[in-house]
Amino acid sequence: MHPTWTEQWWPISYLTDLDPKRPNRFTLLERDLVIWWDRMEDCWRVFPDVCPHRLVPLSEGRINEAGQLECPYHGWSFDGEGQCRLIPQALENTQPDSRRSRCASLPTASTQGLLFVWMGAPDSADPKQLPLVPALEENPDSWTVQDTFRDLPMDAVTLLENVLDVSHVPFTHHKTVGKRDNAAPVEATITEEDASGFRAYWEEGPRRGKLGAQSTTFLAPQLMWHDLTAKGFGRILTVVYAVPIRRGECRLFARFPFQFQSALPRLLIGLRPRWLQHIGNHKVLEDDQVFLHWQERTLAAAGGSAFAERAFFLPTAADVYVAALHRWINNNGGEPFAGQPLPDRQPTEALMDRYHSHTIHCRSCSTALIWIRRAQPVCWGLLWAGAILIGLNGGWWLISIGLIVSATGALGLRQTKRWERGLLVGDGQAPRNQST
Repeated sequence: MHPTWTEQWWPISYLTDLDPKRPNRFTLLERDLVIWWDRMEDCWRVFPDVCPHRLVPLSEGRINEAGQLECPYHGWSFDGEGQCRLIPQALENTQPDSRRSRCASLPTASTQGLLFVWMGAPDSADPKQLPLVPALEENPDSWTVQDTFRDLPMDAVTLLENVLDVSHVPFTHHKTVGKRDNAAPVEATITEEDASGFRAYWEEGPRRGKLGAQSTTFLAPQLMWHDLTAKGFGRILTVVYAVPIRRGECRLFARFPFQFQSALPRLLIGLRPRWLQHIGNHKVLEDDQVFLHWQERTLAAAGGSAFAERAFFLPTAADVYVAALHRWINNNGGEPFAGQPLPDRQPTEALMDRYHSHTIHCRSCSTALIWIRRAQPVCWGLLWAGAILIGLNGGWWLISIGLIVSATGALGLRQTKRWERGLLVGDGQAPRNQST
């Protein structure tokens, strides 16, 4: 793989979603990693997810009483530097910390709420080169940030192509975050372009100029953000990290930072639970997930990014973002998994999975799912208790109480079932295609 992709800092998790009590796993650039909290040094560690003894995944192990990462197979234990500190089967005079018993400890950094790992030569890791959004470093307490993530069935390049393209929002996301009536020419221009990425400027901005001018930055190879200051509302960023997992799969880290002019919007956003916000985010992501999964296979059949400008027809100024992205790719090492075929196309039902692509990795959503499922028997209990009270025929007041209890149980059961489904699977029905 070209150094463009390997000699990089990559985000691999929001810090809030990591469990310091157990190993966490992630796959980056086809390399399985284990993430764990080193309480001896108060920092997150990232190793290749393989024990040097018998090559089993360390992420299936535990963090033992000594604060070391323990292999699930034979109990070999490793400190934060990757040194093996214990081989339970060894004789007393055996030294466990030989070169071959060592794990590689990859360089990491934590900032802006994200854990980053360096995938290149360790000596080249420079924390000053982290792919960050500069605006979030300026008066960080003034920002209200909503975060989400999801493993998507598409290449990171396809995701970047999608989120850079501002002109698709009124159509693709009609009735979610867009409106067809707001569609208009996008007279955007590329203001800077080099090996580090590009910048673009759209003077009119979204919603036919109602919000103000919007600038776009692509910080190669994984980060982009749109930046606008809406009149009378505040500054709004749309930030996306596109992280390659393997061919045909990437993780989206999406961030929505707001800098409000008044305190009320910040208060209202803070009242919405993170897991409930994520259910809404899923619906938006699924607006275009199905056709992007198909589109990249059509482009791959035409030759991929190297033939993008020939395969696509890009006649408008709205297409400058996509054209600039593919110029950058082709001038800087090509696609990350060049030459590898895409996996078979998935059916819509598989593309709508939310549980495996998000919920099991999200502390907020997985915790919410546990409590929602615990609440459902309580709702059933209320439903039956109300029915019993009504059946006792003990007078109007007892019947009234029974009706209230039954209604509470029924409404609670209905709502918890809706929330449960929202954390498990999408319905595959894009709101833009609904007749009403």
